[in-house]
Amino acid sequence: MTTIGILSDTHAWWDERYAKYLGDCDEIWHAGDIGSDEVADKLESLTRLRAVYGNIDGWSLRCRFKQHEVFTVEGLKVLMTHIGGYPGKYAPGIRAMIMRERPDIFISGHSHILKIMNDPTLHCLHINPGAAGRYGIQTVSTLVLLKLDSGKPVGCNVIELAR
Repeated sequence: MTTIGILSDTHAWWDERYAKYLGDCDEIWHAGDIGSDEVADKLESLTRLRAVYGNIDGWSLRCRFKQHEVFTVEGLKVLMTHIGGYPGKYAPGIRAMIMRERPDIFISGHSHILKIMNDPTLHCLHINPGAAGRYGIQTVSTLVLLKLDSGKPVGCNVIELAR
C-alpha cells in the first residue's frame, strides 16, 4: 500500500502539523502556490516531493518545478497542475490535456476549495486538496491522504487543520 499526501496553496506558510500528517507518506504531491523554497525544502525533507508551480510562485520555484507534471505511481497515471478547474468546469486547455494524457488521477489546486470527485466522462479521479496555508478566506486548512493499493485508489482521507 502506498500513501500519498496531497496539498496545495501553502503560500509560504509552514505548519508543523504537516510533518505529523505527511511524515509517514511515501510521497507528497503539492499542486502549486508553494510560496517559498523553504516550504518546498521542508516538505522534501519528509519524503519524496512531486510539485508544480502556481501563479504566485517566483522564478526560483518555477526553475525548480514544472507547470504540469505527468507521472506514474503504482501503475496509475497522474496529471498534476495548479490551475485546473474541475469536472464540468476545467480551466482553458486542461480538458484537452486530460484527453491527450488520459490520467487515472487529476490533481489541481488554485481555488482553495476542497473537491474530490470522479469525472465519469474523462474517466479519472479529480482531487483538489483545498488550501493548506493561511492565505485566503478559508477558515480551515486541508490536506488529503490518498491510499493506493495494487494500482487502485482504496482510501482518501481529508485532514482539517484548524487555525
